[in-house]
Amino acid sequence: MPKIAIHRPHQLSLAEARAVVDQVALRMREKFGMQGQWQGDTLSFSRPGVSGTIAVASDAIQVNAELGMMLAPLKGMVEQEIRRKLDEHFGGAGA
Repeated sequence: MPKIAIHRPHQLSLAEARAVVDQVALRMREKFGMQGQWQGDTLSFSRPGVSGTIAVASDAIQVNAELGMMLAPLKGMVEQEIRRKLDEHFGGAGA
């Protein structure tokens, strides 16, 4: 299954970065039915066709996602949308 891995540095405090991830997770839940649960500073998320984690550190965000068969052809579009959201919330300087 296709995997997405994105590392994004940020300048926020850990609490602020976590709050931003919480905000985005809430929108993803409302828009796509995505379920999420925090374990320490890592948010695990899933819905049919995709699962993964968002790890929040004091200086970076790490997004890892695995796409199911139905979303595999859309990997590029999904990855681009994740990058766009990270740019919007954490600034455009990233890998």
